[in-house]
Amino acid sequence: MNNNTRVYKMSFAGVYPHYIQKAEKKGRTKDEVDEIIFWLTGYDKHTLQYHLDNKTDFENFFAMAPQINPNVSKITGVICGYRVEEIEDQLIQKVRYLDKLIDELAKGKAMAKILRS
Repeated sequence: MNNNTRVYKMSFAGVYPHYIQKAEKKGRTKDEVDEIIFWLTGYDKHTLQYHLDNKTDFENFFAMAPQINPNVSKITGVICGYRVEEIEDQLIQKVRYLDKLIDELAKGKAMAKILRS
């Protein structure tokens, strides 16, 4: 099983606390993490909670997203050694977009900049 396949089957609920932890360590909040997820996926508080409760894997988490934000193409840069805009696997790219946004939050970027508004 290659690394990408492992990510596909990884539970979003298993990674979510790490996003929050990373943000809170830098003085940011769970609400800001959620806001980023809502912006990226089109989910709301209830649908996000549904996926957390049901331990939805990343593949289905993104497949079931109401809408991937049309501004994702504005997310650029390197995360985990890869340029996000050059990742060919669509799912891995979406996971890395989320990683990148959480990273920017933890680095203290303003929410307006993170959400590419």
